Amino acid sequence: MKILKYLLILVLVLIVGFFSLGFITPSVSYDSVITVDKPIEEAWAVMADESRVSEWLEDVKRLEPVSGTPNTVGAVSNIYVNNGGEEMMMQETITKYEAPHTIAMTFTMDMMDMDYEMTLQEKNGKVEITSHSKTTGKGMLTKSIVAMMPSMMKAQEDTNMNNLKNVINENTKNYFPEANIQSIEE
Repeated sequence: MKILKYLLILVLVLIVGFFSLGFITPSVSYDSVITVDKPIEEAWAVMADESRVSEWLEDVKRLEPVSGTPNTVGAVSNIYVNNGGEEMMMQETITKYEAPHTIAMTFTMDMMDMDYEMTLQEKNGKVEITSHSKTTGKGMLTKSIVAMMPSMMKAQEDTNMNNLKNVINENTKNYFPEANIQSIEE
């Protein structure tokens, strides 16, 4: 009987400890930085090209505009991702759009919300791209789960950013055809 009593106490302590994590750390923040060897305008164009999102964001299946004009403040889209074999939908709302330097958005999901900002800055002839994410669980259970996952979320963002780096550096699509015609005429 003593073993059962101690086992029950241990389980209660673990449960209280788990939920305490969500109370102490209701959200996590993490950054990721890459550097690309393309002009800032081209890096921005590749990053903002919705037809290429699945090339650098793992598991994105499709994007569906809901309201507003794409790539403007207030635009809302549903993003469908493969989440362990099941389709999950999150809603993206653009909160800041200052091409070619900053885009910020809020992602709303069933269990959590994420504030995300990406900035592009020219440095030493290259472009440094920084992402900043802040993820918050919506209830005590998901706050506790989020509190336990910052290294996993950071690793996923690092993978996404490295994929973006490769997509930008390997880009061959001409996003500025008028500029090429104009420079030939001059």
